[in-house]
Amino acid sequence: MSDAEQRIEDAREPTEEELRAAYEAQIKKLRVEHLVLEHVVTLANLGMRRTGLAPGTEDERDAEQVRLAIESIRALLPLIEQTAPSQAGPIRDALSQLQLAFVRIGGQPRAAPQGTPPAGAPAGAPSEPPASEKRDEPGPAQRSGRLWVPGQ
Repeated sequence: MSDAEQRIEDAREPTEEELRAAYEAQIKKLRVEHLVLEHVVTLANLGMRRTGLAPGTEDERDAEQVRLAIESIRALLPLIEQTAPSQAGPIRDALSQLQLAFVRIGGQPRAAPQGTPPAGAPAGAPSEPPASEKRDEPGPAQRSGRLWVPGQ
């Protein structure tokens, strides 16, 4: 085959069969943990963009989208810690930055439905403190005098 014929062969569009074979080869190499990590990074980047704090993105501000990005990253972080522990630290840092930006734009976390344990609470943990530990009342350490509270 001459050089001209080779260039023509190289310049033609791939057939559907060749595309399918290339796609299959890529799928064989793909790992789920890589996709999870890529999606978390994309969520962090898009969430930060939706804060509207970067120059030129002011019109993209959407606190609800930022909140959703934060909650999604928080949900996937335990998987990242298991499958890509070396990446967990940078992801936690990005999440912290995103949470700070969310607060800067005046975002408020969505209230958990009644009876839902707080995020990060162990399974089976009560969703509300016992009546004796309500916010208006001092807790056991404060009642015993062991806890120093400024101004009291």
